Amino acid sequence: MADWKSALAALGATDNNVEEFEKKDVERKKRVGVVYSTDADFSYSEDSQEGQNTLPKNQQKLRLYMERAGRGGKTVTIVKFFIGSDEDMLTLCKLLKQKCGVGGSVKDGEIIIQGDHRQRLIEILKNEGYTQTK
Repeated sequence: MADWKSALAALGATDNNVEEFEKKDVERKKRVGVVYSTDADFSYSEDSQEGQNTLPKNQQKLRLYMERAGRGGKTVTIVKFFIGSDEDMLTLCKLLKQKCGVGGSVKDGEIIIQGDHRQRLIEILKNEGYTQTK
């Protein structure tokens, strides 16, 4: 890192300019997917969904699917359409794994439970208050 700092110093940059450049560099790295804009008024804004509120349990419309394709012949049950924060989804996944006694994970906004446990998961989710589960 010292190489580019010394190069900037040789060009007459002060320490304040170097610190400002480092801050801009950090901001630039956050801009995933934006390479260049020809618009003079372009202002990059982040779309963060971290603050997404979790719907109440009785308003969640969860759907359960059984899938084998692309998993080496292994059967998994997928819980889709959970609307809420990642923490709440991980908590629900942990509960479902414990109640079924199997492994699983959260990936791409879906809860993946190993094995075909659709009926059992429907019962568990309805007991937990997810009344619109199918």
